[in-house]
Formats: sequence, structure tokens, C-alpha cells
Amino acid sequence: MNREILLLVDALAREKNVDKEIVFVALEMALASATKKKFHEDVEIRAQVSRDTGEFLFFRRWEVVPDIEIETPSRQYKLHEAVEEKPDSKVGDFIEQALEGFEVGRIGAQTAKQVILQRIRDAEREQILKDFLAREEHMVTGTIKRMERGNAIIESGRLEALLPRDQMIPKENLRVGDRVRALVWKVERVARGPQLILSRTAPEFIIRLFELEVPELEDGLMEIKAAARDPGLRAKIAVLTKDKRIDPIGTCVGMRGSRVQAVTGELAQERVDIVLWSEDPAQFVISALAPAEVSKITVDEEKHSMDIVVDDENLAQAIGRGGQNVRLASELTGWELNIMKEEDWKAKNEQESSGIRAIFIDKLDVDEEVANILMEEGFSTLEEVAYIPLNEMLEIEAFDEETVNELRSRARNALLTQAIVSEEKVNHDIDDLMKVETMDHDTALLLASKGIGTQEDLAEFATDDLVELTAIEAARAAELIMAARAPWFVESNA
Repeated sequence: MNREILLLVDALAREKNVDKEIVFVALEMALASATKKKFHEDVEIRAQVSRDTGEFLFFRRWEVVPDIEIETPSRQYKLHEAVEEKPDSKVGDFIEQALEGFEVGRIGAQTAKQVILQRIRDAEREQILKDFLAREEHMVTGTIKRMERGNAIIESGRLEALLPRDQMIPKENLRVGDRVRALVWKVERVARGPQLILSRTAPEFIIRLFELEVPELEDGLMEIKAAARDPGLRAKIAVLTKDKRIDPIGTCVGMRGSRVQAVTGELAQERVDIVLWSEDPAQFVISALAPAEVSKITVDEEKHSMDIVVDDENLAQAIGRGGQNVRLASELTGWELNIMKEEDWKAKNEQESSGIRAIFIDKLDVDEEVANILMEEGFSTLEEVAYIPLNEMLEIEAFDEETVNELRSRARNALLTQAIVSEEKVNHDIDDLMKVETMDHDTALLLASKGIGTQEDLAEFATDDLVELTAIEAARAAELIMAARAPWFVESNA
């Protein structure tokens, strides 16, 4: 009998291509499960199978818990009782008692067999997935084996993967038996082990499809730098060539459009725009918005945004149906894009220029002519005037060295004055906030920095809003708000 067990384990391990230890563990779990059914109460059983002889033993076990926390006497042991039997026992250990004369029986054997087979199937699935992932493949091509609540189970050889409903291209009608190609998206842990999750909507899917159709991409002569998709409707990819003799757009399109048509055919006729990638963000955006023509671009590095100026004829095309074109261009380039008409751009620029001009005239005590010169030279803040390298300001032909030094001095004085006023305001705010019962200095500083300058301001906040703004704990926020509202109730009672 024992020798037969060892032969069975060895045969199963070879047949299913899994480690023998996995089969042994499955066998032990199955034997324990079958033996447990012989008890009328809820018990925990451990089975042990010798890896050398095939002999198996059974143990009933109790977990050691603190004396006051025992809930299931049939599975738990009080700590002081455990110490009496085993002096070095501690919470979390197990007390075991060997079970003699136990036979598995026919029903138990059947149960054990089912458990073993299920465990081996799960181990086999995991091994197949590990082998697949080790090959670092990015795509799966297979047949839909079945549909489960709208999700498709894809079978590719011995590999089984899940294509969720929300990762299918909208409006595509997939059925059992259909041949499907999808991107390896992620691996999720489920009760039966790791599950391979696929996607047909991820931007990377279109990149992998082009790599299959365009040999130059696989050879490293070209590269797809970015992709953006509105699945099933429209996509944009940005390509770069490393060989100046290659036309990257024409290469991706193929002879008579053969390559791009093969890709769109896989994507339910999703329209694909192929644009040239550029290191210059503005030029990249111009290419991404094609076929719309751009008149002007203003780049705001700090906000990572661009104002795109187009004429009336190109406005609708630049925005696209439902904002699709500008949205995809924004995703492709990574910049926030604001499409506007010439007159809107001029109005916005004039408004911004008027504000900057007013600050220079007021804070630097200069006339409009000097303010305009500073703006024409690219200055937009007092900090730039105060701290830009001296030699750069001396390059301004309209200013001599004395004027430059005076402007820098006035800018620094203005910034210092602003800082003092700001500090005084914060201190004033803190004085008023400190009147709130239970308020402490650090919390008052935090509230003042967030624009909550008075006790009245604090009283008008809702707890959730204050927590979101300041990250103060909810209980503390509620306490402060109620304390700030205390004067309201005093006035009401009066």
C-alpha cells in the first residue's frame, strides 16, 4: 500500500508536470479532509505522508489561544492548559494528538481523490502560467472556450486566460468558438491560484499589433513612442525612426495600406492616426492634432499645458467629435491642451499681460514703458526680476547697469514686503483661531495655511470638507468645528 502511494505520487507528478511535493501536499490535505468527516464536531486534522516510505499518520490538533479568548473548544486550547502538557507552548502554537487505527474508507477515499485531482489541476494551471510568463510573451491568441457573465474564457493550447467584458472593444460581439487575439494585461490572484487577465482596449495592444505587422519595429529600426485609444472608434500612435532612410509613417501604413488595415481589422475597424514623435513638445502636439492646422502655440511648463490657437475652419476638426481628437492628442503627448480661437487667445494674453504690467508698475514703481520692456524680454514675475542672473539682465539694450541694479533691488524689496505682510496675516489669523477651545498652535498654522483665517471660517466648514482639505482626523475635525460654533449657540440662547 505504502509503495503504491509513492508510485502514484511519482506518476501524477510526471503526468501533470508538477513538483512531487505539490502532489504530496495535496494528498495530505485530501487525507485530512476525509478523516475529518469521521468526527461529529468541528475539529482540525493534520495528515502526514512520509516522502520516503509512503507511510501516513493522522493527528488531531488544537491551536493555543489566550485563556480568555477561547471560542471553539474542539479546535482551541487555553494557554495555561497547553503549558501543562508542553512547557514551551505559546499563543499561536498547536497541540497535537496522534490518532490510531483510522482507515480512510470508501467515501473518504473518493473525497480524497477529488481533492487531490483539484489541487493538481490548480498546480498544473499555475505551472502552465509560469512557463508562459517566463517566455515574456505580450500577446495571447486563442479560442473562446466559454462565456461567464459576459467575460470570455480564452483557451490557447493548455493555457487558459480571462478577457473581462470591460476589456473587450465596445460593440464587438464575441461568441464561443471565435478566434481572439488579446494583450497580456495583468495577473490576478484568485482562490484557485493566479489568473491571467487579457485586454483588447489597452493602448499597448495596438502597439503590439503594429509590431506583428511591421518588421522594422521588431528589428529596432523604428519605435512606437506612445499610443492613445478610444477603443473601437479612433486611435493615435506616435512613431520614431532610428534610420533616416526610413519613412516611419509610410512604413506603418504599408503598401496600399496593407499593414494598417491588418491592424484596424483586428480592432473592429478602429481608425488609426499615425504621427511623428518629436522631442520638441510643441511640434509633437502639432503633429498629434493633425489633420487640423495650428496657428499658434503657447507653452506653460509650470502647468504642463498648452494653448492651441486655430482658425475657425480648423476649430471643429481640432476638437473632433465629442472632443475626441484633442482628448487623444492630450493622452498621446501627455500635455493638457486648450483649443481656442485667435480672438480668445488674444483676449487671454491681453488679460494676463495687463495683470503682469500692473504688478510691475505698482511693485517696481516704474512707468508703463519700462514694464513693457520687461515683458517683451520675457519677464513675468517679480522673482524673475529679482533673482535672474545679473549678466542676463545686462544684455537688455534698453537698460544700463544702474537701471538693472535698481530694478533688481526694488523687486527684492517688494518680495520682502509681501512676505512680511503674509506672515503678519497668518499671525493675525492664528490669534483669532486660537480663541477656539482645544485649538493648538500647530493646528492653527495648518488651518491658516489652507485659507481658514478666522473662527467664523472654521465654524462654517463641514467635517468631511475639513478632513479633505487638511487631512486632520475626522474626530478631531468635528471637535474643532463644534468648538468654533460655540458662539452661535450662546447668541441663540441670548
